[in-house]
Amino acid sequence: MKEYRKLTQQEIDTLILNGCQAQDWTMVEVSDGFDPHCIHRVNFYGEARLGDCSGSIEVSDGFVKHCGINNATLRNVTIGDNCLIENIGNFMNNVIVGDNCHISNVCTIETRKGATYGQGGLISVLNEVGKGNLLIFDGLNSQLAALMVKEFGNKAFREAVINLVQKSVDASRPQCSTIGDNVEITNTNEITNSVIGDGCVMSGASRLSNCTISSSVQNPITIGTGVICENSIISGGSKIINSVKIVDCMVGEACELSNGFTAASSVFFANSYMSNGEACAAFCGPFTVSHHKSSLLIGGMFSFYNAGSATNFSNHAYKMGPMHYGILERGSKTASGAYLLMPANIGTFSVLFGKLMYHPDTRDLPFSYLIAYGDTMYLVPGRNFATVGLYRDIRKWPKRDKRRVTDRKSIVNFDWLSPFSISEVLRGKRILETLRAASGDNVSTYNYHEYVIKAPLLRKGIRFYDLALRIYMGAVLKRHRPEAPSSRTGEGNWVDLSGLLLPESEERRLIDDIVNGTLSSIEEVLDRFVTIHNNYNEYRWTWTYRMILDYYGIDKLDAEAEERIRADYIEARREWIALIRKDAEKEFNLGDVEQDVLDDFVSQLESEVDFENNKLYM
Repeated sequence: MKEYRKLTQQEIDTLILNGCQAQDWTMVEVSDGFDPHCIHRVNFYGEARLGDCSGSIEVSDGFVKHCGINNATLRNVTIGDNCLIENIGNFMNNVIVGDNCHISNVCTIETRKGATYGQGGLISVLNEVGKGNLLIFDGLNSQLAALMVKEFGNKAFREAVINLVQKSVDASRPQCSTIGDNVEITNTNEITNSVIGDGCVMSGASRLSNCTISSSVQNPITIGTGVICENSIISGGSKIINSVKIVDCMVGEACELSNGFTAASSVFFANSYMSNGEACAAFCGPFTVSHHKSSLLIGGMFSFYNAGSATNFSNHAYKMGPMHYGILERGSKTASGAYLLMPANIGTFSVLFGKLMYHPDTRDLPFSYLIAYGDTMYLVPGRNFATVGLYRDIRKWPKRDKRRVTDRKSIVNFDWLSPFSISEVLRGKRILETLRAASGDNVSTYNYHEYVIKAPLLRKGIRFYDLALRIYMGAVLKRHRPEAPSSRTGEGNWVDLSGLLLPESEERRLIDDIVNGTLSSIEEVLDRFVTIHNNYNEYRWTWTYRMILDYYGIDKLDAEAEERIRADYIEARREWIALIRKDAEKEFNLGDVEQDVLDDFVSQLESEVDFENNKLYM
């Protein structure tokens, strides 16, 4: 604890000579190293504690200024060592400032009554007019957020989570607004009821109100020109720049919001990028991307998602209000001008084109194209499995994770072929085979709910799904000894909890342990997510072992079966790579790609076909 002392009369005289005045000089205390000659034209009200100001601070590249306080009105403040605070147009009131900070050309920084610093706020995502289903706070990750959204209708779960979050928030809530060490705040208008972490750089912001900026020296946060941020949490490594406006939002690690993007009651996690457009009641899981001014993400849950220009979602019932919502499972994309009528559920790695009506549900037909042509809705099952776009996506996501390895709250499993996605593939293959058996081969189209599937595309879809199954089984077998699993955990359905792939039984056990108090803190809940993730390989093998036996119709996995699986894997992988190359050449033949770009891609494809060597995860 730093020690402070009263001002000497000589120091008071010097301060008065420098144009300073105080409501009560006995309320001003200073630490060792304080130099009154560094304080000019400062009005003190209430209590003030001032640190060592003997050092200097770099305000721009190569431009160093002496520390001190100039042209400011301060009330009930603590200023750390070696800070430069100048040109505070209105005042600083009820604020604690750390060491080595530069605060210049700021109108107001203060704490008012009722400050929560954005912690524990209840917002409604997905259902825009809901009563609230997500508590935002500094420790929130994408898994806990997704679990809240799924289970908040469970009264016992809701009450248990509210208690855990409230306990966590109460334990960490400061007495007043705080500014950490090594913070730079310049040319900013208003900061009220906010906590600003170490290393934050804020330049030209318009207003921060009731926010927590969880910056650190290792993971600094940048807040830029024109930003308005209210009742929100910003996590480490993020950038909020260029006139962004967010209200009641959670911004996770290493996200970037820029260029006039606006959002309300939305969450963004782990490397999401939002620019120009807007979001409302949106759940944007890891690697959600929207670049375009005309794109609106509303009432939807997304992850590993890319929104094309002018993408729009309709969540508004005819007269009952914007209460509908949808889920686009990981890896989905929307083409330019795409429109989706909620409620809707889209299977993994699907691509949407046109104005899609009739509330599509394609969770059992992953990797598909959904195409609207007039009033007719077409479905191309499995098509995206063998495209250049998918190949590029599954390779780029691990490389684009900008978070520090040692400081990642949200868990991201990059496996694109997993028990979760392969379960959908199995169901999709059965659906297509059933349609084919029911209608025969002598038809031009098949109907699946409101969607039309052309006969040649249905047959290709069956083949694509079978390739996926064989690639998955062979790739998993390469990573495990072919022994029967020692545990049954992993059998049954799987879920994707916004980046975390896990058995549904483990999700259920987690919920029960929260409700019954086995997990008594947010930290224990987050640790459970990590434990589940660390056991992923074991759970995956349990599920895959049973799948292999069922697929090949065998009772045990012997040497003969292993050899057959490996041979099928090699053959399927070669066919998959050939299909991707064909897709690339098709784009080249359309005149959309230069020859050198195609040559580079083909060369890369040929040299990196092995999953393990080039980390093409399943």
